[in-house]
Amino acid sequence: MSAYKDFAKANEEYVANFGDKGKLPLPPSKKLLILTCMDARINPYAHLGIQEGEAHIVRNAGGAAKEAIRSIVISQRLLGTREIAVFHHTGCGMATFDTHKLRALVKESAPGDAAVAQAVDGIDFLEFQDIEGSVKEDVKFLQESPLVLPGTKVTGWVYEVETGKITQVA
Repeated sequence: MSAYKDFAKANEEYVANFGDKGKLPLPPSKKLLILTCMDARINPYAHLGIQEGEAHIVRNAGGAAKEAIRSIVISQRLLGTREIAVFHHTGCGMATFDTHKLRALVKESAPGDAAVAQAVDGIDFLEFQDIEGSVKEDVKFLQESPLVLPGTKVTGWVYEVETGKITQVA
Protein backbone atom coordinates (compact mmCIF):
# COMPACT_ATOMS: atom_id res chain seq x y z
CA MET A 1 0.00 0.00 0.00
CA SER A 2 1.25 3.48 -0.84
CA ALA A 3 1.72 5.87 2.05
CA TYR A 4 0.23 8.80 0.15
CA LYS A 5 -3.21 7.23 0.39
CA ASP A 6 -3.28 8.18 4.08
CA PHE A 7 -2.42 11.84 3.49
CA ALA A 8 -5.93 13.24 2.98
CA LYS A 9 -7.40 11.62 6.11
CA ALA A 10 -4.44 12.66 8.26
CA ASN A 11 -4.68 16.19 6.86
CA GLU A 12 -8.37 16.42 7.76
CA GLU A 13 -7.46 15.73 11.39
CA TYR A 14 -4.61 18.26 11.25
CA VAL A 15 -6.87 20.93 9.76
CA ALA A 16 -9.49 20.31 12.46
CA ASN A 17 -6.90 21.27 15.11
CA PHE A 18 -5.00 23.88 13.07
CA GLY A 19 -6.14 26.80 15.19
CA ASP A 20 -4.46 30.12 14.39
CA LYS A 21 -1.21 28.69 13.01
CA GLY A 22 -2.01 30.40 9.71
CA LYS A 23 -1.19 33.69 11.43
CA LEU A 24 2.37 32.69 12.33
CA PRO A 25 4.92 35.08 10.80
CA LEU A 26 7.17 33.78 8.03
CA PRO A 27 10.49 34.40 9.87
CA PRO A 28 11.15 31.93 12.71
CA SER A 29 10.64 33.57 16.10
CA LYS A 30 13.77 32.06 17.68
CA LYS A 31 15.91 33.16 14.69
CA LEU A 32 17.15 29.56 14.72
CA LEU A 33 17.96 27.11 11.96
CA ILE A 34 18.33 23.45 12.88
CA LEU A 35 20.26 21.28 10.44
CA THR A 36 19.68 17.57 10.91
CA CYS A 37 19.44 14.24 9.14
CA MET A 38 16.44 13.05 7.14
CA ASP A 39 16.35 9.86 9.25
CA ALA A 40 12.71 9.02 9.98
CA ARG A 41 13.51 8.28 13.64
CA ILE A 42 14.37 11.91 14.32
CA ASN A 43 11.72 14.44 15.35
CA PRO A 44 13.54 17.68 16.16
CA TYR A 45 10.32 19.41 17.16
CA ALA A 46 9.76 16.83 19.90
CA HIS A 47 13.30 16.29 21.19
CA LEU A 48 14.15 20.00 21.27
CA GLY A 49 10.80 21.37 22.42
CA ILE A 50 10.50 23.50 19.27
CA GLN A 51 7.05 24.63 18.17
CA GLU A 52 5.83 25.53 14.69
CA GLY A 53 6.95 29.02 13.78
CA GLU A 54 10.03 29.00 16.04
CA ALA A 55 12.80 27.54 13.83
CA HIS A 56 13.68 26.46 10.35
CA ILE A 57 14.35 22.73 10.17
CA VAL A 58 16.65 21.75 7.29
CA ARG A 59 17.00 18.03 6.68
CA ASN A 60 19.14 16.01 4.32
CA ALA A 61 21.06 12.73 4.35
CA GLY A 62 23.45 13.03 7.28
CA GLY A 63 22.54 16.62 8.10
CA ALA A 64 25.35 17.75 5.77
CA ALA A 65 26.19 21.46 5.99
CA LYS A 66 27.68 21.59 2.48
CA GLU A 67 24.42 20.35 1.02
CA ALA A 68 22.36 22.70 3.20
CA ILE A 69 24.20 25.94 2.42
CA ARG A 70 21.56 27.09 -0.09
CA SER A 71 18.82 26.83 2.54
CA ILE A 72 21.05 28.47 5.17
CA VAL A 73 21.72 31.48 2.94
CA ILE A 74 18.00 31.93 2.26
CA SER A 75 17.12 31.47 5.94
CA GLN A 76 19.68 34.03 7.08
CA ARG A 77 19.51 36.66 4.35
CA LEU A 78 15.77 36.66 3.75
CA LEU A 79 14.24 35.37 6.97
CA GLY A 80 16.53 36.58 9.73
CA THR A 81 18.02 33.48 11.33
CA ARG A 82 21.16 34.17 13.34
CA GLU A 83 21.82 30.85 15.04
CA ILE A 84 22.52 27.42 13.54
CA ALA A 85 22.42 24.12 15.44
CA VAL A 86 23.93 21.16 13.59
CA PHE A 87 22.68 17.72 14.64
CA HIS A 88 24.08 14.37 13.54
CA HIS A 89 23.00 11.12 15.18
CA THR A 90 24.03 7.67 16.26
CA GLY A 91 23.14 4.80 13.96
CA CYS A 92 23.31 7.05 10.89
CA GLY A 93 23.17 5.39 7.49
CA MET A 94 25.85 7.79 6.24
CA ALA A 95 28.40 5.73 8.15
CA THR A 96 27.48 2.51 6.32
CA PHE A 97 28.91 3.14 2.84
CA ASP A 98 31.44 5.09 0.83
CA THR A 99 30.89 7.24 -2.26
CA HIS A 100 32.82 4.92 -4.58
CA LYS A 101 30.71 1.88 -3.65
CA LEU A 102 27.44 3.78 -3.87
CA ARG A 103 28.35 5.13 -7.29
CA ALA A 104 29.12 1.59 -8.43
CA LEU A 105 25.78 0.35 -7.08
CA VAL A 106 23.86 3.06 -8.95
CA LYS A 107 25.76 2.33 -12.19
CA GLU A 108 25.10 -1.42 -11.82
CA SER A 109 21.38 -0.70 -11.60
CA ALA A 110 21.50 1.00 -15.01
CA PRO A 111 24.16 -0.88 -17.03
CA GLY A 112 25.42 1.04 -20.04
CA ASP A 113 23.42 4.18 -19.23
CA ALA A 114 25.96 6.96 -19.74
CA ALA A 115 23.61 9.62 -18.38
CA VAL A 116 23.21 7.76 -15.08
CA ALA A 117 26.96 7.17 -14.83
CA GLN A 118 27.78 10.82 -15.52
CA ALA A 119 25.16 12.08 -13.09
CA VAL A 120 26.20 9.83 -10.19
CA ASP A 121 29.90 10.53 -10.76
CA GLY A 122 29.13 14.20 -10.14
CA ILE A 123 27.79 13.57 -6.64
CA ASP A 124 29.85 13.60 -3.47
CA PHE A 125 27.62 11.68 -1.05
CA LEU A 126 29.41 13.25 1.95
CA GLU A 127 29.51 10.05 3.99
CA PHE A 128 31.39 9.86 7.29
CA GLN A 129 32.58 7.32 9.82
CA ASP A 130 33.07 9.47 12.94
CA ILE A 131 29.80 11.08 14.06
CA GLU A 132 31.30 13.55 16.52
CA GLY A 133 34.06 14.40 14.05
CA SER A 134 31.55 15.00 11.28
CA VAL A 135 29.59 17.41 13.48
CA LYS A 136 32.76 19.34 14.26
CA GLU A 137 33.69 19.46 10.56
CA ASP A 138 30.25 20.82 9.65
CA VAL A 139 30.40 23.43 12.41
CA LYS A 140 33.85 24.51 11.21
CA PHE A 141 32.64 24.62 7.60
CA LEU A 142 29.77 26.93 8.58
CA GLN A 143 31.91 29.12 10.83
CA GLU A 144 34.41 29.61 7.99
CA SER A 145 31.89 29.97 5.17
CA PRO A 146 31.74 33.45 3.66
CA LEU A 147 28.06 32.77 2.94
CA VAL A 148 27.12 32.47 6.63
CA LEU A 149 26.59 35.86 8.24
CA PRO A 150 29.35 37.08 10.57
CA GLY A 151 28.42 36.70 14.23
CA THR A 152 26.20 33.67 13.62
CA LYS A 153 26.22 31.32 16.60
CA VAL A 154 26.91 27.79 15.31
CA THR A 155 26.72 24.82 17.67
CA GLY A 156 27.10 21.10 17.06
CA TRP A 157 25.23 18.22 18.64
CA VAL A 158 24.87 14.44 18.60
CA TYR A 159 21.42 12.92 19.00
CA GLU A 160 21.26 9.37 20.34
CA VAL A 161 18.52 7.49 18.49
CA GLU A 162 18.68 4.77 21.14
CA THR A 163 17.76 7.07 24.05
CA GLY A 164 16.62 10.42 22.63
CA LYS A 165 19.44 12.22 24.47
CA ILE A 166 21.37 15.10 22.91
CA THR A 167 24.98 16.02 23.65
CA GLN A 168 26.74 19.22 22.59
CA VAL A 169 30.10 18.43 20.94
CA ALA A 170 30.93 21.76 19.28
